[in-house]
Amino acid sequence: METNGTPTRRCMQIGEVAERTGLTQRTLRYYESIGLLAPASRMEGGFRLYTEDDVRRLEQIVELKKLLGFTLAEIRQIVDADELLQQIRQENKLEPDPLERRLRLERAVRLISEQLDLVRSRIAAMRSLQDRYERRLERLRGRLASLERREDERTPVGSTT
Repeated sequence: METNGTPTRRCMQIGEVAERTGLTQRTLRYYESIGLLAPASRMEGGFRLYTEDDVRRLEQIVELKKLLGFTLAEIRQIVDADELLQQIRQENKLEPDPLERRLRLERAVRLISEQLDLVRSRIAAMRSLQDRYERRLERLRGRLASLERREDERTPVGSTT
């Protein structure tokens, strides 16, 4: 839909956004207060209004937090970097100067490298946890097998239990 040649953006109130993202309204307000989510625009009565971009950012936050276990500080670093990368991409499309484009691309490379380091450290921590559980499981299976062998040795041949 357009108004005077300008596309209008559909806005949602906090309850609808909470329902769509699975977050509570309190969490949405908290994310806004710590800067993880940009302050929502407001209706005349003070009700918060969110855009589809806000919802996408919240969905990314939920994915990083719940599925991957990132802290809110790590999530902020990731989503801020993603927004900066989008900005760099847009600016480079309009930039005729190759040197300026190169500087922006180098900045983008640094940002993505930092994000990749963060993901790699999370993967390393998860692998360490996985290794610990695998060793623990193997020890327990060994103890169980040992107990089963002792039980077999005590049970006379031909008897049934």
